[in-house]
Amino acid sequence: MSPVATLTREHLTPVDRAGIGRRARTGVPRSAHAAWRPDPAGRDPLAILALQALTREPSLVPIRYGRMAATPFTFFRGAAAVMAADLATIPRTGLDVQLCGDAHLLNFGGFGSPERELIFDVNDFDETTPGPFEWDLKRLVVSLEVAARSRNFTSGERASILAQAAHQYRLAIGEFAAMRTLDIWYSKLDRDALAARWGAEASANAMKSLRRTAAKAESKDRLKALSKLTHEVDGELRFLNDPPLLVPIEALFSESDAWDIEDTLRTALRSYRRTLAGDKRHLLAGYRYVHLARKVVGVGSVGTRCWVALFIGRDDQDPLFLQVKEAEASVLEPFVGASRYANHGQRVVEGQRLMQAASDVLLGWQRTTGADGVSRDYYMRQLWDWKASADVDRMSPELLGVYGQMCAWTLARSHARSGDPIAISSYLGAGDSMDRALAEFAAGYADQNERDHRALTGAIASGAIEADTTC
Repeated sequence: MSPVATLTREHLTPVDRAGIGRRARTGVPRSAHAAWRPDPAGRDPLAILALQALTREPSLVPIRYGRMAATPFTFFRGAAAVMAADLATIPRTGLDVQLCGDAHLLNFGGFGSPERELIFDVNDFDETTPGPFEWDLKRLVVSLEVAARSRNFTSGERASILAQAAHQYRLAIGEFAAMRTLDIWYSKLDRDALAARWGAEASANAMKSLRRTAAKAESKDRLKALSKLTHEVDGELRFLNDPPLLVPIEALFSESDAWDIEDTLRTALRSYRRTLAGDKRHLLAGYRYVHLARKVVGVGSVGTRCWVALFIGRDDQDPLFLQVKEAEASVLEPFVGASRYANHGQRVVEGQRLMQAASDVLLGWQRTTGADGVSRDYYMRQLWDWKASADVDRMSPELLGVYGQMCAWTLARSHARSGDPIAISSYLGAGDSMDRALAEFAAGYADQNERDHRALTGAIASGAIEADTTC
């Protein structure tokens, strides 16, 4: 049984739960989180990346390396496994939650809720599993430091951004500690909540930028995907052929193999339907399958098997796009224990449902055997459902500070849903000890990330690693 599941069954009093947090300070003082002292003899980030590549599509691995090599920030995005191994060398608080596992700032964003509201939340759960709350928090603050450096912000500007995020997490977890349980569960960050929390302190330009991002998100839906990703061939919709980022199945395999794979997919879809609620199975039954393509997404996920499936409802203007994404073991599992779920697709889905205020109505999982005879786990969700992502390259220091607070509040809410906000709040305390420790850790680990990035670019330059920098 996971630590999170055990914690929710103990039903301790608030006083007892606060005591757990205070006692955790004895084993791991808040100041201890400041230190980052790697062991050069036992640390090889490129070996960790190479080990991940063994299970990935070989033709796509150079794209992953190319994307990671672009900047220290893109390297950081793809190096969740490296940071997981590093965090495992640091003493843990024992205050466990459902971790995102890869809580960098671009794994937060906007999407459409089932009620057709635009909400801001964590939106990537490939690495989700129970573990110490501070691992997510550290990855978030380091990502802010790395992103701020990529924008050449001053040391003072970076310090302010980190202080705002750390303070917001501590403040938010304290608010959740004082809430009734269902009130925590119902908490969400929609437009009204965003304006109420940050509208007064953010400048008009910052709020205008956020509103512009929200408006853009609402246009990034299944109809936009229809116009961007498909065309008509002999009277039937088909995915475009834009290799290597989007490749129809018939361009990847022979006709007979493509037919076998699509037949396997149809069988897998029947299995996937059983993971949905009854009304959602009825909804999905209103669509017919049309086409399949491989799609390259993100940075860290590149090389894992990711498909997009096109379905049509009443006519060609009623599309449904499902992303069918491979789920491997979380990069955290070697350090926190194996998942309680036999299917890693289910691990992702259950973690997402636990952490998000609202999840995709078609979120589900399945397992299928590929043409190579290997069984793999997948999860399914809609593609481009009002998706909004931060444009770090255009953010001012003020806007990145507000955005970091949004991420920190959201992370605290997700941790409060799955873990014990009273114990975590008690551990953090009312002062800024943890805030200062996180800022120091972020600076030290950002330096480490830059060294790791140089190691990758050096290996590419020497020919030891093949990279495709054109995608």
